[in-house]
Amino acid sequence: MTRRVTAPLALALVAAVVLLDLRAAPPNPWVAPPMLALGSGVTASGGFCGALPN
Repeated sequence: MTRRVTAPLALALVAAVVLLDLRAAPPNPWVAPPMLALGSGVTASGGFCGALPN
């Protein structure tokens, strides 16, 4: 395939994934965690590989 075919297909795939994600769970900034939680008291949770076990 050439770039003229591959590039639009790749962009369409990315757009489809983004649209499906937005449709599944629309963003809600009021319940989202802060982007930078430095000193906020919010503890890390989830799949953070660098976290030491308790």
